[in-house]
Amino acid sequence: MSARRVLVVGAGPAGFMAAAKAAEAGASVLLLEKMKQLGRKMMITGKGRCNITNVAPVAEIVKNIPGNGSFLYSALHAFDNEDVRDFFRELGVETKVERGGRVFPVSDRAADAVEALVRHLHELGVKIETEARVAEILVEEGHAAGVVLASGAKMRADAVVLAVGGASYPGTGSSGDGYAMARALGHTITDVLPSLVPLVTEEDWVKEAQGLSLRNVRVTLLADGRRIGEEFGEMMFTHFGVTGPIVLSLSRMAAQALAAGKFVELVLDLKPALTPEVFAARVQRDFEKYRNKALKNGMRDLLPGKLIAPVLDAAYLSPEKPVHDLRREERMRISEVIKHLVLTIEKTRPLAEAIVTAGGVSTKEIDPKTMESKLVPGLYLAGEVVDVDGFTGGYNLQAAFSMGAAAGRWSAARAGEAEI
Repeated sequence: MSARRVLVVGAGPAGFMAAAKAAEAGASVLLLEKMKQLGRKMMITGKGRCNITNVAPVAEIVKNIPGNGSFLYSALHAFDNEDVRDFFRELGVETKVERGGRVFPVSDRAADAVEALVRHLHELGVKIETEARVAEILVEEGHAAGVVLASGAKMRADAVVLAVGGASYPGTGSSGDGYAMARALGHTITDVLPSLVPLVTEEDWVKEAQGLSLRNVRVTLLADGRRIGEEFGEMMFTHFGVTGPIVLSLSRMAAQALAAGKFVELVLDLKPALTPEVFAARVQRDFEKYRNKALKNGMRDLLPGKLIAPVLDAAYLSPEKPVHDLRREERMRISEVIKHLVLTIEKTRPLAEAIVTAGGVSTKEIDPKTMESKLVPGLYLAGEVVDVDGFTGGYNLQAAFSMGAAAGRWSAARAGEAEI
């Protein structure tokens, strides 16, 4: 084995970028991936379209990474969203900007981005080995000196980049291996929880609303009755509960509150554009129009059909009650429920179904500029294995690329092949 080598563990977004930047800096690079196929998790990001970044300013990107986003300031400034777009452009992958500043390949194919990365690594002379499962990081004289494979074979290197992902979507290779490897070296692993994950509700009526999508709704997340988060936008009902962009954005906080033993609720405002007073007047007008109908038929203009029965049940009213028999207090109760429809959150869906993992190797133990471990010189950590996670919208891939770029450059410098 040649000296001055960088060994990258994990062929995901962070690992790809680390290998590329280390090789571009002149290091001899070996990329190890335990799966047969490279970039499996990247292939499913953005529903198979690969939301590679977001055009928001760095400060806004940090704001959209609630899991230790400030840790990324240095890495983001060194390799920001424009750098990511330029990087892919040079590889022949043109990008486009969509709603919310999301950036996708023009082709809408994640495979194009992955294939371009793999092609680039081959052109740089990076050696790639698949089905190579790493069991532990080899440390000699307090310095990362390579890895030990599950087979027992040792592979030596001058610097090691650990970029094996988190614990979500284990079928893609992210099965939490990195946490065990880092913990064995003395690193602190903060509580690992699902993030960007659907929520399971206690209420059974959601099954009847399965498949119903709502736009322009506001949801408020409560923990023990205290507001801890709020989002506006789209959501959807499923057979087990709720999902969709605004639910996923709140799921990290919901998971943390549930883990702390708190009583968690999601309050839906189905008509957020109207004040309670204005909406109450709207309800009264509708009920005048349908005064000879049963409630279940007199509310068709107010709500999607699948929500009428749950709303009336929460208002303690029969769907068969004639509209003209409603008392004012009953009408006001309907208005209030539509503005405050409460769902009790029982749990999140399993970690294996989460888009990203919250928690991981403590950022306090990693140099934010270089991504080098403060405990083990020569070991660099990047991507989802680190306790960093963001909202949907390209923020997680940007974080992975920025961390990977820093780890690649500085590991090459550590290996003595380049100067930063």
